[in-house]
Amino acid sequence: MILATDLDGTFLAGDPENRQRLYQLITAHQGIKLVFVTGRGLEVVVPLLSDPAIPRPDYIICDVGATLVDGETLQPVYPVQSEINARWPGELSIIEALKGFPGLERQEVPQQRRCSYFCEPGAVTDKLKQAIEALGCDMLFSAGMYLDCLPKGINKGSTLRRLVEHLQLPADDVLVAGDTLNDLSMYEQGFKGVCVGESEPALLEATADRASVLQARLSGCGGILEAVGHFGFLGPLGVDHELPDLTIKGKADLVMVYHRLPYEEVEESGKLIRRPPTSPNGILPTLLSFFSSGQRGSWVAWSIHDPRRGRAFEVHTQVDPERYPNLVAARVALTKDDVDTFYKRFSKEAFWPTLHTFWERAIFREEDWITFLKVNRLFAERTAAEAAEGAIVWLHDYNLWMVPAYLRPLRPDLTIAFFHHTYFPSADVFNVLPWRREIIGSLLQCDYIGFHIPRQAENFVDVARGVAPLEVVETSGCAPRFLTYGCAVGLDSMTTAIRVHDRYIGLGAHPVGLDVGRIDTIRQDPVCQELMETLRQQLRHTRVVLSVERLDYTKGTLAKLLAFEALLDAHPELIGKVSLMTICVPAAREMTIYDELLAQIEQAVGRINGRFARVGWAPVQFFYRAFPFQELIAYYLMADVMWITPLRDGLNLVAKEYIATQGLCGGNGVLVLSEFAGAAAEVHGALLTNPHDPHDLRDTLYIGLTLGKADREARLKAMYQIVCHNDIARWGSEFLEAVKATRRTQISLLTEGAA
Repeated sequence: MILATDLDGTFLAGDPENRQRLYQLITAHQGIKLVFVTGRGLEVVVPLLSDPAIPRPDYIICDVGATLVDGETLQPVYPVQSEINARWPGELSIIEALKGFPGLERQEVPQQRRCSYFCEPGAVTDKLKQAIEALGCDMLFSAGMYLDCLPKGINKGSTLRRLVEHLQLPADDVLVAGDTLNDLSMYEQGFKGVCVGESEPALLEATADRASVLQARLSGCGGILEAVGHFGFLGPLGVDHELPDLTIKGKADLVMVYHRLPYEEVEESGKLIRRPPTSPNGILPTLLSFFSSGQRGSWVAWSIHDPRRGRAFEVHTQVDPERYPNLVAARVALTKDDVDTFYKRFSKEAFWPTLHTFWERAIFREEDWITFLKVNRLFAERTAAEAAEGAIVWLHDYNLWMVPAYLRPLRPDLTIAFFHHTYFPSADVFNVLPWRREIIGSLLQCDYIGFHIPRQAENFVDVARGVAPLEVVETSGCAPRFLTYGCAVGLDSMTTAIRVHDRYIGLGAHPVGLDVGRIDTIRQDPVCQELMETLRQQLRHTRVVLSVERLDYTKGTLAKLLAFEALLDAHPELIGKVSLMTICVPAAREMTIYDELLAQIEQAVGRINGRFARVGWAPVQFFYRAFPFQELIAYYLMADVMWITPLRDGLNLVAKEYIATQGLCGGNGVLVLSEFAGAAAEVHGALLTNPHDPHDLRDTLYIGLTLGKADREARLKAMYQIVCHNDIARWGSEFLEAVKATRRTQISLLTEGAA
């Protein structure tokens, strides 16, 4: 069948449950072609195509029939569009001919091959009709206030009829749906039709004697479903037979969706062994803590499965029966090729550089995007199966961008929250992504979206504005928690709630914190203390500048080395007294995109040491390996200056680790931090530097090395208090409370609307 439907009051209206049923029916049934038929201009319809909760139409008839495009490509459907074009005298001719008529005001809406006016009822005179007819045009006056001047013989119904003829489909297979007199022409073409509940009385009166038109009881999508059953389009078993079974729901009240399992899987002697994570990532234990009170939950993550090995795949596994008795890991089975494409190649080659404003390095492959969609769909389906009625789903980071698009249609009852762990860039960068509309459309299915700092949240709003009509509902000031004008990522106020497609969405800034107690435990460990004493003896005559980062072009490692070389040139008195220790953690073995960068870094290290090294002293000590966290703590304790200079970073937890370590031992170390790191907006007291300015990099490091003790102590004390207060536990609890508060607001708004 073909469903040709008006939008406002019809396909976008009705009870939410009926909308969901109709949308799912169209998505699930391959035999239904969907045609949007609207008075809106194409530019106004396009944002709806970015909403994954709304089925994408096969064709779009807009501008009251004057425009016909393919729903996928948005290209005109020829020869039908050519015939319409030939009948149009041109916009300027219409405006000139009608400019002397009183009571007409041009509508400021996107429009093609039509001229639309607000029109006072008394303004529709015989003289006006004659003027429009003399132009070779038709006049359409509707709702007592809208006047459209259209090409001769063109309206919603005539264009729909020509489309059906073009597709060579029988008229009996067409169901038209509308709710205003503006839609009448569709009912005059011999198609079956439905006037949905609450239609305009004039439309009901005009179609009352048509046997092929059902005047439905239910409004919007509910009326369309009535008509589908009434006319028997889906056979004797009806609509319910065609819908998937949506009654099966899980038991988890909180579903954590993360790319990593809450344990590590390793293979030993041919057996799969599960053990607690060895990574210092403090987020995992924090997220696990929400299940320690016995809350029923699921942790959805991938696990590599090779069917050729003959081992049965366990979807559900226990995490820790004693500490988290009601938490299960719900594993998504992915092949190694899926993981390599979805995570190690596509995410890092397409999304990572774009997010960090290095879009010119991005590589976009359509086949990789298809794999990305497949993986996200699998995550969504597993999440839908795990969640209890009305559960909260907490999604993490850009690898799962498209999960909301698949999840919302499957489970409209869920509260979907998303936390973006990486930087989120401004529209002029993000819009480089070929799939930006799909990605933003998916994120707009969330109920709450969190970022590290206000700037990133505001960048998201800026991007979303270019995808869909957006209303800012609430804003809040950023001070005193965040810097406003004091750094490159500062902001004075941020958007905290938006409304898009009639959905209320909360936004927030939640910089991830640390488990300071865990760092203190490690600091006091005898092994750490012993290493610290060894380092103290080795470095007793040298001031240490420490740099810790992964091998990545976003981290600014090469620029930092060049700035250090410039420092020694400008201040030769530092030669033999200051050493730069650079700990560079290798990327995954399969990721060869960093090979050239590593070669450049090693060449710079060799040149600097060749120029300045003395017996018993090297200006740069370069470590290209991962350090156990216990060792890092010892280096943090010994560093006089922590030099963190990413060119762009979502937050940077290393900066906070250094602050916590120095604060716990009563130190007075100096943090020199890139003003393009998210942490720069939060940790008041750091010396901020512009990593894109070689002179500023050099000079700010020099300030850090020469800062007086009282100033160092005051700055560290301020930063330490922030890190202790805004720890990882507060991050998690504040985020979850913000999600629940947003849900309460949504319910309140729905209640007010119903009243």
